[in-house]
Amino acid sequence: MPKNIPTDTKTRTVRRSIAFIAISYVVMTLFGTVANACEGDDTTPHTVAIGSKVQELRFKDIRSVPRSLDDLGTHRAYVFAFVTTQCPIVKKTIPKLKELYEKIQAEDVVVVCVNVGADDTLREVASHALECDVPFAFVKDYDLSVARTLGVTKTPEFAVLDSDHNLVYRGRFDDQLRLGGTRATPSRADLEIALDEVLHAKTVTVPQTTTDGCLITPSVSPRPVANATTYYKDVAGIVYEKCTPCHRPGTAAPFSLIRFEDFSANAEMIREVIRDETMPPWYASAQHGRFQNDRSLTSAEKNRIQAWLDSERESGMPGDGPSVPEFPDTQWRIGTPDLVITMLEQHTVPATGFVPYKYVILPHVFFNETWVEAFEIRPENPAVVHHCNMAYATSEGASDETFITGYVPGGQPLDLGRFDSGIAYRIPAGSGLGLQIHYTTTGKEEKCRIQVGLRFPREPVRKQLHHFVLDPRGWKIPPGDPAFKLRESHTLKHNADLLGLFTHMHVRGRDMTFFANMANEERECLLQIPNYNFEWQLGYELKPGSKILPKGTTIEAIAHFDNSNFNPYNPDPAKSVEYGPQTVDEMFNGFVFYVDNDEELRIPINPKTGRRSK
Repeated sequence: MPKNIPTDTKTRTVRRSIAFIAISYVVMTLFGTVANACEGDDTTPHTVAIGSKVQELRFKDIRSVPRSLDDLGTHRAYVFAFVTTQCPIVKKTIPKLKELYEKIQAEDVVVVCVNVGADDTLREVASHALECDVPFAFVKDYDLSVARTLGVTKTPEFAVLDSDHNLVYRGRFDDQLRLGGTRATPSRADLEIALDEVLHAKTVTVPQTTTDGCLITPSVSPRPVANATTYYKDVAGIVYEKCTPCHRPGTAAPFSLIRFEDFSANAEMIREVIRDETMPPWYASAQHGRFQNDRSLTSAEKNRIQAWLDSERESGMPGDGPSVPEFPDTQWRIGTPDLVITMLEQHTVPATGFVPYKYVILPHVFFNETWVEAFEIRPENPAVVHHCNMAYATSEGASDETFITGYVPGGQPLDLGRFDSGIAYRIPAGSGLGLQIHYTTTGKEEKCRIQVGLRFPREPVRKQLHHFVLDPRGWKIPPGDPAFKLRESHTLKHNADLLGLFTHMHVRGRDMTFFANMANEERECLLQIPNYNFEWQLGYELKPGSKILPKGTTIEAIAHFDNSNFNPYNPDPAKSVEYGPQTVDEMFNGFVFYVDNDEELRIPINPKTGRRSK
């Protein structure tokens, strides 16, 4: 500053400069805030006004597939019902919505239940749809972007779009059900009237109503303690137990999860599959049955992983966690087999395209009755085997009744030793083993040969493994049907100790539930698979003695098939679908494995051959 300026002038100049800097900072901050808000506008949904067009809605379906408004197709009207599994008004309203749907389904109206429950998992959403016995789709709005776009704040609140995706109604179903009480009858059927006006090309007379229900609450991630969460201390043990047995070299998994670097490099994908419960693969509802091979993560385990993902993602010290697991130095998960049978032919799998099922008879004949404790189907190239089923064949051929076990990536071999009860599978004299193989392409031509390993019992056989297949025939799924129902049952002829349940359907299969209907009219749900996945056909094992079913109990399986255009895997929703072995056809197979609870065989077995000891 020039020296000839008076002191008081210097002071005023300095003060003005400081004031100018402060004002400039405030202005820049304000403009910066506005700019940042404007930048966020590209991704943050804004509430659409009544009468305005909805450009986009994004959500996930029960199969964990990202979907959008366009995936619903072209219809005369769209009804979005916002729900949770817990809201008491939702529970009372869904039957009313189902009744309304039955009135309007011929009018080309699509109904979608949008789950906004902070703690509702995708599997619980699927189970909710199944237990409500509704034909319309349930989807998950994880980030509440659908709710914000449509201006929905409570459940059950409804939003209606016309054929051009204009928002024409937002509000309640009617005014009968409230949190504080219930009217005998509604004074006005708001949603139904609005829909009727839309379908008759009229202006909705009451486009917005007040909803009395449960406020929507955003989900909150568990907060990690500062500088406390590390991979080795908090996460590695979970990964080694639940992930590494499949995600390691030499398996069908696409990458290994042995090192910290492996987990860190795939962190965001891991976050998503844990949230969606697609990994570890497990599709049974936690509300029905307990299974000894349940590989799913507990809520506490999910929270620990989530906390690390939301932290600085420090590795910590390897010594803070468990040792890296060691796996047997063998290619066989049942241990070294007593007998290995290998396909004679090596199959060539093309780089791309549809590969029809292959059928193979293995080169070994069981001339004597043989008892087997464990079977393992082992592809030499697991990357190309989608699944493989095995049965024994006699001079009369093979059938569902001669089914033994199957192979799916991530699945377990049939090891009856896990039941620790002297159980074995009987192969009749004069039989051979046959394979049904479903190959999948990888983008390059591949080769594959399959081996089967057998382990024989070391102790006398006490019980023979039995099974039956619930397999109805003579049905036809109509075009576009979103929830075609099939059921089949079988009555037990003796007291049964239930050991396992297994489901097989194709790409239209949506769910399957097993029930035990007792002679005293008691009904118990044994297993519910609410979001069946063709890619993961898992078996569900029960601990011996945990489920004894008396003679005369009827085992029933009920399944739904989605032949609509909203099914992302549907080959042709315009086609009627009947029974058939190919993926483009459909099947209903409910396998039930058990032993006779009163049986006591005490058959001595030669552990080298599987035949009776003399």
